Amino acid sequence: MTFTAPFYRPLLRRCLGYVLLVGMLAGCQSSATELPAARLVASAAPTTADSATAIMPSLSDSLRLTPLEPLAAVPASLHQAVQALHTALGPEAATLRLEVLERACVGYLNLRKFGKISQPGILAVADMDLPSSEKRLWVLDLRKAEVLQNSHVAHGRGSGHLRARRFSNVMKSACTALGFYRTQDTYQGKHGLSRRLRGLDAGQNDNALRRYVVLHAADYVSQQHLQRHGQAGYSRGCPALPPDQYRAIIRTVGEGGCLYLSGPGLESKWLNPEVAAQQLAARGWR
Repeated sequence: MTFTAPFYRPLLRRCLGYVLLVGMLAGCQSSATELPAARLVASAAPTTADSATAIMPSLSDSLRLTPLEPLAAVPASLHQAVQALHTALGPEAATLRLEVLERACVGYLNLRKFGKISQPGILAVADMDLPSSEKRLWVLDLRKAEVLQNSHVAHGRGSGHLRARRFSNVMKSACTALGFYRTQDTYQGKHGLSRRLRGLDAGQNDNALRRYVVLHAADYVSQQHLQRHGQAGYSRGCPALPPDQYRAIIRTVGEGGCLYLSGPGLESKWLNPEVAAQQLAARGWR
């Protein structure tokens, strides 16, 4: 049986239209920043071309943390103050590495000095090098040397499995972006109460608002999920929080607070120890 050109042209056009539609849908990304389930498979790899970050992990996770060199040229007075703070925080901050806390405090003091944050004494720190099976987010009261909140927190599905290994500021990368953030206003989203985040490190996390990177609750960070899977699930870049703690965390950090997401390879202009020491001497942890 022979088909003439008029016969198969409409069929060909319909097929091409279907292929284009599927391609468009595959490239779309919701403005929401989480996945409904905790799974990381090759077929879920983001389609963005981010040559600086390999999106999907190819090696098994190791629990060995990435070595973190102490900050250079930290004045003795500042270093001693951070050491004293670390000791005073007690057992709840036992897994918060001193090197991470020192960077977080230096950044906080710089941001206070230049008016980039407005919540005095409140600092949220997440060590994204720790596995998601551990409580790796702390909200601290620096003035009282107290841990106000300590919880699990998810990383982006593009950043790795148990541990986050790749970080990106690129749209649709589904990666966590490291650096310092200012906590913004709250709103009622599809996951209830959420708090927007503004990235303060140019080129590293300053796409946060456009990527809809926010603090919000997620079932894949619940105790039930952690008990069943042994780790938190994955977001599309948000530091997603446990459903039983997210309201308290969002309320505690407030608007205008400082959030520091720490991880390997982070460089930030806010890590200036000399300025931080001057601010501490002049204003304390306020």
